[in-house]
Amino acid sequence: MGTAYAKCFDPSGARYGIPTFPWKFAPDGYATRRQLRAQGLRPGGQPVAGQVMRRSRHHETGVSVAFLYRVELALPVRPMTSRKWGALALAMLARRTCPRCRVVYSYCIPRSLGMCVLCAYPADQPAA
Repeated sequence: MGTAYAKCFDPSGARYGIPTFPWKFAPDGYATRRQLRAQGLRPGGQPVAGQVMRRSRHHETGVSVAFLYRVELALPVRPMTSRKWGALALAMLARRTCPRCRVVYSYCIPRSLGMCVLCAYPADQPAA
């Protein structure tokens, strides 16, 4: 058993407060949010039942954590209503509309610029 595996293996929850397992070694009956969603389920307000850990160079702590939920306590995903579809369409329209020139594009405006490319770099445009 490697040290990385041993550091992430705490099924009783004595070290981290909740049962902890190495990445891809969660017992049957547990699933992450994404795994639940792939099965058409959602956590449904249940508390976190455990976590899986792995080493990561992208996090300050050096570990990446995904919370686990009990599959038998999960509820079905709520269906999209017409109002939810409408709200989503308005949100996507806002992401495609330049706040400066008010032109609606077929792609989302880059958040790094905060406006369309034509408004962000007007000097780079060819003269008419």
